Amino acid sequence: MAPQREWFEKDYYKVLGVADNADHKEIAKAYRKLAKQYHPDANPGSEERFKEISAAYEVLGDEAKRKEYDEVRRVGAAGNPFAGMAGGRPGAAGGFGANFKVDDLGDLLGNIFGRSGRTARGGPGVGGAGTRPGGGPSMAARGADLETSLHLSFLDAVNGLTTTVNVTSEVTCRTCHGNGSAPGTAPTVCPVCGGRGVINDNQGLFSFSQPCQTCSGSGFKIEHPCTTCHGTGVEYASRQVKVRIPAGVEDGQRIRVKGRGGAGRNGGPAGNLLVVVRVDAHPVFGRRGRDLTVSAPVTFPEAALGTTISVPTLDKPVKLKVPAGTRSGRTFRVRGRGVPAGGSRPAGDLLVTVDVVVPSHLTPEEKDAVASLAGLMDGENLRHAQWGEP
Repeated sequence: MAPQREWFEKDYYKVLGVADNADHKEIAKAYRKLAKQYHPDANPGSEERFKEISAAYEVLGDEAKRKEYDEVRRVGAAGNPFAGMAGGRPGAAGGFGANFKVDDLGDLLGNIFGRSGRTARGGPGVGGAGTRPGGGPSMAARGADLETSLHLSFLDAVNGLTTTVNVTSEVTCRTCHGNGSAPGTAPTVCPVCGGRGVINDNQGLFSFSQPCQTCSGSGFKIEHPCTTCHGTGVEYASRQVKVRIPAGVEDGQRIRVKGRGGAGRNGGPAGNLLVVVRVDAHPVFGRRGRDLTVSAPVTFPEAALGTTISVPTLDKPVKLKVPAGTRSGRTFRVRGRGVPAGGSRPAGDLLVTVDVVVPSHLTPEEKDAVASLAGLMDGENLRHAQWGEP
């Protein structure tokens, strides 16, 4: 499309509050936030600000338009046909030189956007994919990305599963199938722009296009709105979305379900659904990435003399040798007994931490045995050796 006058004068990145290297997702997120904040229905008196935000997103949200806009900003004042014009008259003081010709401007704009001046002024090459009948823009808009939560048990998160989530969001209207018109009727071509979606703004020797205010740039008018969606083409409905949860998913992880978010407008694609996984705790196991953790209580004699204990895993118990002299808090690693990785990747490990248990209640026989052991072990010498005291 031909560059619009506002492209030379406004910083659309600043309007949306994003960096000039922001990706499409960042731009869309900023637009949705601002559009919600300044929508006239929610914030009366903000119509001009809302129009400015919408105009910025119309350019930056379209890859082709954004590329042309960035070229305009890169060329700067040298490519602005209005820069330095006195009273809008070429050749006036501070304006174009006396030898300037209209064809020169066409060549200049053509060089900026990689096409000839004739094409830039609406000749061959205008229109193409994404246009409505009559040459107007389709104004197709991608649906919003949605987010929902899914609570899983510890074992379901470890093993993975396929389940469904309930989502209430905008969907294509089932009454009018998205065209916004009541059954038996259809949108009509806008009488102002003739279905083009834009109108020309004549500036003397130059003509620039801007979105048609009558049809909001769609190129069509809805004479008889659908009673279900009131002409919007979308309605709110509850639906179930199937989600495949991979084995080993972690708490807080987001699973993206492509194309199952909010409905697109005017034939635009649907957004994505982001499922935030919340994993319940397990009564026995903990988790560190793909490793499982478990505490193994042992008695003092078992830790002092050494023993072999049975340790639980996700399937069947395994034997673990505890060497003599093991201190409380020492961790042993059992290979391949952690969270399954899936595919050819190895599973995580099981981390077994030994916990030497000190009993709070002793039988008379146990007290006698401990007292005999205490007589054989000198605690003071042990502490002196530990602290380096004489």
